[in-house]
Amino acid sequence: MSDILLLETRAEAEAREKAKQIPEPKGYHILCMVPKIDDSYESGILKADSTMHVESQTTLVLYVAKLGNMAYADKEKFPTGPWCKVGDFIITRAYAGTRVLIHGTEWRIINDDTVEAVVQDPRGIRRAG
Repeated sequence: MSDILLLETRAEAEAREKAKQIPEPKGYHILCMVPKIDDSYESGILKADSTMHVESQTTLVLYVAKLGNMAYADKEKFPTGPWCKVGDFIITRAYAGTRVLIHGTEWRIINDDTVEAVVQDPRGIRRAG
Protein backbone atom coordinates (compact mmCIF):
# COMPACT_ATOMS: atom_id res chain seq x y z
CA MET A 1 0.00 0.00 0.00
CA SER A 2 2.87 2.41 0.71
CA ASP A 3 4.06 1.88 -2.89
CA ILE A 4 0.69 3.13 -4.17
CA LEU A 5 0.89 6.18 -1.92
CA LEU A 6 4.46 6.81 -3.08
CA LEU A 7 3.36 6.64 -6.74
CA GLU A 8 0.50 9.05 -6.09
CA THR A 9 2.90 11.41 -4.35
CA ARG A 10 5.27 11.30 -7.34
CA ALA A 11 2.41 11.92 -9.76
CA GLU A 12 1.21 14.87 -7.68
CA ALA A 13 4.75 16.27 -7.54
CA GLU A 14 5.10 15.94 -11.31
CA ALA A 15 1.75 17.69 -11.80
CA ARG A 16 2.87 20.55 -9.54
CA GLU A 17 6.14 20.91 -11.48
CA LYS A 18 4.26 20.99 -14.79
CA ALA A 19 1.86 23.60 -13.41
CA LYS A 20 4.84 25.84 -12.60
CA GLN A 21 5.75 25.78 -16.30
CA ILE A 22 2.42 27.28 -17.39
CA PRO A 23 3.15 30.90 -18.36
CA GLU A 24 1.66 33.85 -16.47
CA PRO A 25 0.10 36.20 -19.04
CA LYS A 26 1.15 39.81 -18.54
CA GLY A 27 -0.59 43.06 -19.32
CA TYR A 28 -3.73 42.78 -21.42
CA HIS A 29 -3.05 39.20 -22.54
CA ILE A 30 -5.09 36.06 -21.89
CA LEU A 31 -3.63 32.54 -21.65
CA CYS A 32 -5.90 29.99 -23.33
CA MET A 33 -5.66 26.25 -23.83
CA VAL A 34 -6.62 24.71 -27.16
CA PRO A 35 -9.19 21.98 -26.42
CA LYS A 36 -8.31 18.46 -27.50
CA ILE A 37 -9.20 17.83 -31.13
CA ASP A 38 -11.36 14.75 -31.79
CA ASP A 39 -9.28 12.05 -33.44
CA SER A 40 -12.21 10.70 -35.46
CA TYR A 41 -15.19 11.93 -37.43
CA GLU A 42 -18.76 11.37 -36.20
CA SER A 43 -18.88 8.32 -38.48
CA GLY A 44 -16.02 6.76 -36.50
CA ILE A 45 -13.42 7.09 -39.26
CA LEU A 46 -10.07 8.16 -37.83
CA LYS A 47 -8.65 11.50 -38.93
CA ALA A 48 -5.21 11.76 -40.50
CA ASP A 49 -2.51 13.38 -38.34
CA SER A 50 -2.26 16.22 -40.86
CA THR A 51 -6.01 16.87 -40.57
CA MET A 52 -5.81 17.00 -36.78
CA HIS A 53 -2.83 19.37 -37.01
CA VAL A 54 -4.73 21.77 -39.29
CA GLU A 55 -7.83 21.62 -37.06
CA SER A 56 -5.68 22.42 -34.01
CA GLN A 57 -4.05 25.40 -35.74
CA THR A 58 -7.28 26.84 -37.09
CA THR A 59 -9.54 26.21 -34.11
CA LEU A 60 -11.86 29.02 -33.11
CA VAL A 61 -12.65 27.69 -29.64
CA LEU A 62 -10.25 28.22 -26.73
CA TYR A 63 -10.45 27.60 -22.97
CA VAL A 64 -9.54 30.60 -20.80
CA ALA A 65 -6.92 29.54 -18.24
CA LYS A 66 -5.48 32.83 -16.96
CA LEU A 67 -5.99 36.56 -17.40
CA GLY A 68 -3.13 39.04 -17.45
CA ASN A 69 -2.98 41.66 -14.69
CA MET A 70 -4.29 44.39 -17.03
CA ALA A 71 -6.80 42.35 -19.03
CA TYR A 72 -10.05 44.31 -19.32
CA ALA A 73 -8.71 47.10 -17.08
CA ASP A 74 -9.32 49.80 -19.71
CA LYS A 75 -12.76 51.11 -18.65
CA GLU A 76 -13.15 53.17 -21.84
CA LYS A 77 -12.52 50.17 -24.07
CA PHE A 78 -14.54 47.75 -21.89
CA PRO A 79 -17.26 49.92 -20.28
CA THR A 80 -19.44 46.89 -19.51
CA GLY A 81 -16.59 44.94 -17.91
CA PRO A 82 -14.66 41.83 -18.95
CA TRP A 83 -15.76 39.92 -22.01
CA CYS A 84 -14.75 36.58 -20.48
CA LYS A 85 -13.42 35.00 -17.30
CA VAL A 86 -11.20 32.08 -16.30
CA GLY A 87 -13.03 28.83 -17.08
CA ASP A 88 -14.94 30.16 -20.09
CA PHE A 89 -14.84 28.69 -23.57
CA ILE A 90 -14.44 31.52 -26.03
CA ILE A 91 -14.52 32.01 -29.77
CA THR A 92 -11.74 33.98 -31.41
CA ARG A 93 -10.35 34.20 -34.93
CA ALA A 94 -8.49 31.27 -36.47
CA TYR A 95 -4.72 31.55 -35.99
CA ALA A 96 -5.21 34.17 -33.24
CA GLY A 97 -2.48 34.73 -30.71
CA THR A 98 0.94 33.34 -29.96
CA ARG A 99 1.03 29.53 -30.13
CA VAL A 100 2.95 27.65 -27.43
CA LEU A 101 3.31 23.89 -26.94
CA ILE A 102 3.68 22.82 -23.29
CA HIS A 103 3.93 19.11 -22.42
CA GLY A 104 2.16 18.16 -25.63
CA THR A 105 -0.74 20.58 -25.13
CA GLU A 106 -1.17 23.66 -27.33
CA TRP A 107 -1.78 26.99 -25.62
CA ARG A 108 -2.40 30.44 -27.06
CA ILE A 109 -1.70 33.87 -25.65
CA ILE A 110 -4.25 36.29 -27.09
CA ASN A 111 -5.16 39.94 -26.59
CA ASP A 112 -8.18 40.68 -24.40
CA ASP A 113 -9.98 42.45 -27.25
CA THR A 114 -9.79 39.44 -29.60
CA VAL A 115 -12.49 37.55 -27.72
CA GLU A 116 -15.54 37.49 -29.99
CA ALA A 117 -17.97 35.31 -28.02
CA VAL A 118 -18.36 33.07 -24.99
CA VAL A 119 -19.99 29.67 -25.51
CA GLN A 120 -21.54 27.36 -22.95
CA ASP A 121 -20.87 24.16 -24.89
CA PRO A 122 -18.04 24.26 -27.44
CA ARG A 123 -18.69 20.79 -28.83
CA GLY A 124 -19.65 20.87 -32.46
CA ILE A 125 -18.31 24.36 -33.12
CA ARG A 126 -15.94 24.33 -36.09
CA ARG A 127 -14.50 26.82 -38.49
CA ALA A 128 -16.65 27.15 -41.59
CA GLY A 129 -15.17 26.91 -45.02
